[in-house]
Amino acid sequence: MSVLSFEDLTEDEKYDNFMKKINAGEKIEADDWMPDDYREQLIRLISMHGISEIMGALPEKEWVPKAPTLQRKLAIMSKVQDEMGHGQLLLRVTEDLLRPTGKKREDIIEDLLTGRLKFHNVFHMEAPTWADAGVIAWLVDGAAIMSQTMMLNTSYAPYGRALKRICAEEVFHAQHGEAIIMELAEGSKEQRDMLQAAINRWWESLLMFFGPDTAERTGNTNQNKNIAYKLRTKSNEELRQGFLTKYIPRVLSLGFTIPDDTLHFDEQRQKWVYQQPDWNYFKQIVTNNGPKSKDRLRLRKIAHENNAWVREALGEKQVSQASTV
Repeated sequence: MSVLSFEDLTEDEKYDNFMKKINAGEKIEADDWMPDDYREQLIRLISMHGISEIMGALPEKEWVPKAPTLQRKLAIMSKVQDEMGHGQLLLRVTEDLLRPTGKKREDIIEDLLTGRLKFHNVFHMEAPTWADAGVIAWLVDGAAIMSQTMMLNTSYAPYGRALKRICAEEVFHAQHGEAIIMELAEGSKEQRDMLQAAINRWWESLLMFFGPDTAERTGNTNQNKNIAYKLRTKSNEELRQGFLTKYIPRVLSLGFTIPDDTLHFDEQRQKWVYQQPDWNYFKQIVTNNGPKSKDRLRLRKIAHENNAWVREALGEKQVSQASTV
């Protein structure tokens, strides 16, 4: 009796075997067979994550020359370098997924600059004071850590390996932010007022960070697909509730307030009740109509154009090396 090879299986049979594999906790590597939909979800997820790391360095980059001490300048510069490195690492992971589609890594940047690829809502926002730099590193990076650690056990092994390194470094970023926050919280009235204003300014963006609550929706939303494919394990709202549980007590313990009079913990439902952010505004932000969207994209475009000669030189070097093999 002959045994069917993998190539003899129908697409439905390949898909069934694939789902059995990930449901059993096995990992998928870049060269393994995967459904087109799984590949598309990964490309969307990881490319946005990578681009958001790169674009996320820009609000803090603005504060490198303006940080209050040399130590703070060095710390925030190190953080900016880490974020750019995370972005490059994730784009390399995406590059392997793109290969069968005929697209290249350069196409990801092109998609960003032409508006086809979105980056995270928080990185479209303004950071006008040193307290904003602290809130970004403490609360925004804290939210990012919650999202990223949730995906450490993702079914796609290369992403999981990249996240392991990224999460380890993000912990230091959050500690850097907490140090800034504590320094301001223990400072003068002007410093505390500046910090309270930054918390107020960022609160809606922090609620938007995890995306709309789609738990009640039916159909093949990206969130539902990612959960079914074991790319993530929690819904947007579950992540948001975890963030509120962790950080609301910390903010209040420092003597600051949350800009939401409706905010309270519902003991019966065991969840936080809060004023919903303006999700229509969220859609405007992520389609590059936020307060700093155009400026940050312009900076990215200038950097891309100014460094074209580096990419060309590297490309020529690779061709030269290949011709000598």
